[in-house]
Amino acid sequence: MPRLVVVSNRVAVPDPEGPRLAGGLAVAVNAALKHREGLWFGWSGQISRDGVDNPPAIVERRQRSFVTIDLSENDFQEYYNGFANRVLWPILHYRIDLAEFTSVDLGGYLRVNARFADALSRFIRPDDWIWVHDYHLMPLAKELRVRGHDNPIGFFLHIPCPPPDILLALPQHSETVGALSHYDLVGTQTQHDADNLRQYFELQGGQFGGRNRAYFDLDGRRVNLRSFPVAIATRVYARTARTAVRSDFANEVRDSLNGRSLILGVDRLDYSKGIPHRIQGFGQFLEQFPRWRGHITYLQVTPQSRSDVPEYADINQTVNTLIGQINGRFGEPAWTPIRYVNRAYSRASLAALYRMARVGLVTPLRDGMNLVAKEYVAAQDPENPGVLVLSQFAGAAEELDGGIIINPLEPEAMAAAIDTALRMPLAERQARHRRMYRHLSAHDIDRWADSFLSALMESRQQPRLFDNIRQLFAVR
Repeated sequence: MPRLVVVSNRVAVPDPEGPRLAGGLAVAVNAALKHREGLWFGWSGQISRDGVDNPPAIVERRQRSFVTIDLSENDFQEYYNGFANRVLWPILHYRIDLAEFTSVDLGGYLRVNARFADALSRFIRPDDWIWVHDYHLMPLAKELRVRGHDNPIGFFLHIPCPPPDILLALPQHSETVGALSHYDLVGTQTQHDADNLRQYFELQGGQFGGRNRAYFDLDGRRVNLRSFPVAIATRVYARTARTAVRSDFANEVRDSLNGRSLILGVDRLDYSKGIPHRIQGFGQFLEQFPRWRGHITYLQVTPQSRSDVPEYADINQTVNTLIGQINGRFGEPAWTPIRYVNRAYSRASLAALYRMARVGLVTPLRDGMNLVAKEYVAAQDPENPGVLVLSQFAGAAEELDGGIIINPLEPEAMAAAIDTALRMPLAERQARHRRMYRHLSAHDIDRWADSFLSALMESRQQPRLFDNIRQLFAVR
């Protein structure tokens, strides 16, 4: 079996003495490296203050190699804070209005991708398979090809892919999105995302072929394009939840509820998650269904991220203002409608909260997949499961049809969905949960990783049109 080289913006080097924190990418990479010789390469998360280009750091742990490099302050500001998070992130989440493009930031993005390629090149063996993750590193395959690496290289986009008219609004899009044509396989979260990317490459002159137009040829390169909905370790997560719900942490939370039903939201602080809309919908719920006042508690767990980006500070202020207004209007001396917590929790603690929650609110305005929805379902007690309220704009909505699917932009619809979830009969809750859990068990994280890597292998085995043409002319 060839060695697998995984590349991502950040590398989660496991702490042998620390808790396992929640994180979709880390879970996905661990599944890909399971039972395989592997190397995980990326940014260390550290800023090199002295400006010196330090050599990569190598850590051997759990029979795997973790190779990291530091970034300079300029790299961090231009590549990460600048182009990745203030241009690509909003545009790929359909928010052109929030994109702040500068040629300096684009230059930093391309420069760091080239630096990744330089640093990674010394570790690549001729028979390695390379799997690159997410929007930070779209040009990486092109940089590796320039350096002479003909390895199979796959790419997976963890966030949404909008229609081509939005992608074309990205200045110099051919340098970023267009550079995906240098991969052997490009994976997206949903078929809708794959269709959007397919339309973009058609506009760039790509010629599609194969069953269901599974690949395209562009400028002498053949690229396979498929959807691979990312998953979770379903049975492992269910076991974690069964144990965690009996922990001291869970008991403290349970005691604090004083018999009230828990409504739960868990999200990073990001405009794509729709947290202000959700809070407004919850306020509408209290207004429209007063019988639930004093009988429920809504807990919103929201670790802050990218706090040095102004848009995120604005969201935090908006959320705090809305929560203050709702708590001030509906709260009582012995009851606070909304609890708001800005910190990260371990996977076990989150699993306990999921299992205790009568209603799980997963209502992003746009999300590639949203694993919180899948974790919530996996964590439930099958004898007395809670109900998932899920945005139609989350990739998970294509799979979790047992949830109550809503438009998060409609506060009245969200209010009605919360009321429906709280009133849903046990038999219906069990049937909905059973259907979703069965799907998540059959399509878990191991199957996801195996499916992608199998497709990457197939992409190199299929005949390449342009290679055949070149060989034909060579014979003549």
